Amino acid sequence: MSIKKKIISVVGARPNFMKLAPIERELRKHKNLYKHLIIHTGQHYDHKLSEVFFKDLELPKPDIYLGAGSGSHAEQTAKIMTEFEKVVLKEKPDLVIVFGDVNSTIACALVCSKIHHNGGTIPLAHVEAGLRSFDNTMPEEINRIVTDALSEMLFITESEGVKNLLKEGVSRKKIFLTGDTMIDSLAFYRKKISSSNILAKLGLKKGKYILSTIHRPVNVDNRESFERIISIFEKVSLKALSFDSDVKIVLPIHPRTLKMAEKFGLMGRFEKITNLLTIEPAGYTEFIKLLTDCKLVITDSGGIQEEATFLRIPCLTLRESFERPETLRIGTNTLCGLNEKLVVKKTGEIFSGTYKKGKIPGLMDGKASKRIVKAIKSRLF
Repeated sequence: MSIKKKIISVVGARPNFMKLAPIERELRKHKNLYKHLIIHTGQHYDHKLSEVFFKDLELPKPDIYLGAGSGSHAEQTAKIMTEFEKVVLKEKPDLVIVFGDVNSTIACALVCSKIHHNGGTIPLAHVEAGLRSFDNTMPEEINRIVTDALSEMLFITESEGVKNLLKEGVSRKKIFLTGDTMIDSLAFYRKKISSSNILAKLGLKKGKYILSTIHRPVNVDNRESFERIISIFEKVSLKALSFDSDVKIVLPIHPRTLKMAEKFGLMGRFEKITNLLTIEPAGYTEFIKLLTDCKLVITDSGGIQEEATFLRIPCLTLRESFERPETLRIGTNTLCGLNEKLVVKKTGEIFSGTYKKGKIPGLMDGKASKRIVKAIKSRLF
C-alpha cells in the first residue's frame, strides 16, 4: 500500500471556502491516499461569518488557525508568511493548495517557493489560476501573477486563462483546464439552497428584488467613487420602481463598506432610498438563495459573476477592469464600471425583458473538483 501523501489547503477569505469545499469532499473519497489538512489564515476577521460558511458548506473545522487578522497588505502578508512557514516546516507537505487571489494566497505561495524539502521547493497548486484583468493597480492582479509564476499545478476555470498563461511562458505541462469549483459547490448544494427561508424572513418575493454586493477598496475607500455608487443605487431604484412599484434593492452590507459609509457620512443617503433594504452579510446558502431568486444582481465581486452566469441571472458589474471574460462573452454579465447611464439602461432592459439571455459555459458542469483531484493523483503518485 502506498504511503499517504500529505496535502495542505489554505483558505483565508470567504470566497476560498466555496472553492475548497468540493475539493475537500473529493479528497475525502480517497482517504487511503491522502492526509488532508485545512489551514485557515484568519485573513477574514469576521470569525462568526466564517463559521457559518464552514457549517453551510459542511467543511470540517480547520486543522490549524493562523489568526492573521486585518492590516495593510504588507502587514497581513508578512504575518501569514511568518505563521505559515512554521506549519510547513513542521508538516512537510507533499503539496500545498491555494485559492483565488487574496493575500493569503500569495503569502503561502512565497513561503512554499523558499522552503526546500525532498530536494526541491514545496509543490504548489493554484486553484482559479490564469485569470487576468490586466490592471496592475489591483492588488489581486499582482497576487494572481506572482502565485501563478510560483505554482507547479495551475487549475484554470476558463479557456482564456490557458491563453494568458501560455503567453506568459508557462509550461503547458503545468496547466489544467478544470472549470470552477465554486460552481461545484453551487450545484452540489442546490437542494439545500432551495430550502432556505431567507426570502420569507426578509419579506421578499421571487423576482421582486435587486440583489447587490459592493466591497472592493477601489469602490468604497474613495469618497468620490462611493458617492457615484450611491448615485447609481438612487437612479436604479427609480428605474426599477417605474416598472414595478413593489421592487426592492437588497444590500448585504460588507463590514468594509459599512465602515467607509460611516466614515464618509454617507449612510443618510442610503437610508433615503425608500426601497433599499440593507442586511448583515448572509451565509452561503442564504446568499445563493437570494441570488437564485433575484431579478438581477449589481456587484463588484468576482465569483458572483460566475454564479450568476450559472444561474442565468442578469449581472451588472461595477468595475472598470475584469478577469472573467467568459461571463461577458457567453454568460449573463455586463461590465459597467461606474457608468450610471449604462447601469440604468441595462436595468431597464432587464425589467423590460430585452436583456441578453446568456448561456452556461461547458465547464460549469459541477465536475471541476473531480478533474483537479485526478490531476493531483497523477502528480503525486
